[in-house]
Amino acid sequence: MSATAIRKDATSTGIAADGAAAAPADAALAPAGVRRARRASGRHLERLYAVLGVAGIGFLVPLVRLARGEHARPQLAALWQLLGVPLVAVAVFLLIWSQASTRIVTSLGQIPGPVAVWHQVGVLWADHKAERAKESAFYRRQAERSRERLAEDPAADVARMKYTGKPTYIDQILTSLKTVFMGFVFASLVAVPLGILCGLSRTMNAAFNPFIQLFKPVSPLAWLPLVTMVVSAVYVSENPLFEKSFINSSITVALCSLWPTLINTSLGVASIDKDLLNVSKVLKLGWGTKLFRIVLPSSLPLIFTGLRLSLGVGWMVLIAAEMLAQNPGLGKFVWDEFQNGSSDSLSRLLVAVFTIGLIGFLLDRLMYTIQSLVSFSERR
Repeated sequence: MSATAIRKDATSTGIAADGAAAAPADAALAPAGVRRARRASGRHLERLYAVLGVAGIGFLVPLVRLARGEHARPQLAALWQLLGVPLVAVAVFLLIWSQASTRIVTSLGQIPGPVAVWHQVGVLWADHKAERAKESAFYRRQAERSRERLAEDPAADVARMKYTGKPTYIDQILTSLKTVFMGFVFASLVAVPLGILCGLSRTMNAAFNPFIQLFKPVSPLAWLPLVTMVVSAVYVSENPLFEKSFINSSITVALCSLWPTLINTSLGVASIDKDLLNVSKVLKLGWGTKLFRIVLPSSLPLIFTGLRLSLGVGWMVLIAAEMLAQNPGLGKFVWDEFQNGSSDSLSRLLVAVFTIGLIGFLLDRLMYTIQSLVSFSERR
């Protein structure tokens, strides 16, 4: 190599080194306001990434990073892991399903494939819109007749009739959500206070533990007949606020779903650091202050774990409860389609299966999001 080439190489190397060293120097010499803005932007982005992860759409994080101009290779790898792999798995599942459905024939006909099931989704949605149009037309005609009658006789007593059309698939979904919410609220109102008592007192824990172990495995199919008889005897009213079938399903859901919350709440309270409880004694904190400042904040993660489990159990129990109670929800829809035996029944049953699974997933993500907002974790 010639001397001239060596000098050029050394010169270019020196320039590169100076340029590499200049970048940190420039960052260090940046104004304090700029550095603070960068740190604040970084914190906001980290919060955004955490929110996306909690919401179950963490696959958007690599896309945001790519949009900000970060290195493409690691972001594409993360995007493939978070979005690509699940999409490929779903595509393989749909392929296997479509191929297997052509080879299985039941008493109700051939197992429907993905296309037939998706077609029934559209049919059910069209039925819902048609039923809502009928309801609107009914109330519009009723309003017109009422105006005509009042025009003839201003003192006339105009009664407002309620539309009694059949509940659509969307209506049944909403009914199921109301039922499971009511049962979940009942279960939480019983399980959380009782779990706190059991966690704080060994005597209470020893007293209630036999009942917990005894009733926890009982099936909703065993609870529902007993609940139905008790509600029929106690809930007597000429103008009831809720239908008896709704009350039966809600109480059955509560009886089957309160145990995870009760057990996890008791475990969370019993696991509180004893030093914290000793400090509360030294400071002579009142019972309410001790509960809301020490017990609940310390046991909140396990309480929410129990609530998430209870909500999942309640959603599973609800379908069986609605089948037997004939509460107009998803359980009744599944039972009616099974009894119907039409050529579209299998497709509608599979629509209900996927609907139940999707709603269960969304309810779990909702509880997880609430848990992340109200409790402390390593990310906060």
